[in-house]
Amino acid sequence: MITDLTGKNADALKHKKLWLLDMDGTIYNENQIFEGTLDFLNQIRQNGGRYIFITNNSSKSVADYVKKVNDMNIPAGYEDFYTSSQATAMYIKEHYPGQTVYCMGTRSLVQELRESGLHVVTEPDNSATVVLIGFDTENTSEKIRNTCIMLGKDVAYLATNPDLVCPVSFGFIPDCGSMSIMLKNATGKEPFFIGKPQPIMVDFVLKNTGISREDAVIAGDRLYTDIATGKNAGVDTICVLSGEASMKDIQEWDGEPTWIFQDVKEIWKKLSAD
Repeated sequence: MITDLTGKNADALKHKKLWLLDMDGTIYNENQIFEGTLDFLNQIRQNGGRYIFITNNSSKSVADYVKKVNDMNIPAGYEDFYTSSQATAMYIKEHYPGQTVYCMGTRSLVQELRESGLHVVTEPDNSATVVLIGFDTENTSEKIRNTCIMLGKDVAYLATNPDLVCPVSFGFIPDCGSMSIMLKNATGKEPFFIGKPQPIMVDFVLKNTGISREDAVIAGDRLYTDIATGKNAGVDTICVLSGEASMKDIQEWDGEPTWIFQDVKEIWKKLSAD
């Protein structure tokens, strides 16, 4: 029998057909792949399952991510990703069709939005009726000032993801959620967050793959995004302790993951040993 860190029966994992995997803090940290990740991913495929990476990190395009994981020897193509950037583009086209979007984000995010068919500007523009912020690793004081100018107008305000921090080699750096707090302090405005924990990304992947909610599982290191997404989407969850969340955080959180494991290496060992 497979058990998690709390001794809970996790045999259901042997039959999961779709693994929706967070990236930062779950399978790697910045540019360092976690030990056991490749074995874990191979085990999923050996069990007849499929993995798709769903990430809130909007600083990179899907093409960037494919290159990044391939450089880590992770087998994955474009079809194995669904990002908050893709979900954002879909959301804007559905809810704000034909409207001009002002974006505070990386060049990769802006390019991906434009390639999806959106009209995106990066300077203050009176024709823009939507303001979007992402996890901007290329941010500057000028971009922040311009965003505050735009938020002073009558615009819809969106953000790609609510993550407060992004794990890096030395600890954490501010993510999109923290950037939104900074902008709220200056403008009084808060965005609608599109990525996890909204079920939008999971719903799309399930519909696209034709796999049922019962046959899917989400694995991630954040309670308020990864695990909350599973709850909102009606999908089982695994919280790994290799990133942001600790056992203390889980105990104090309003809700709980379906299972808790130390890391993906432990999941692989238990799946392969059974």
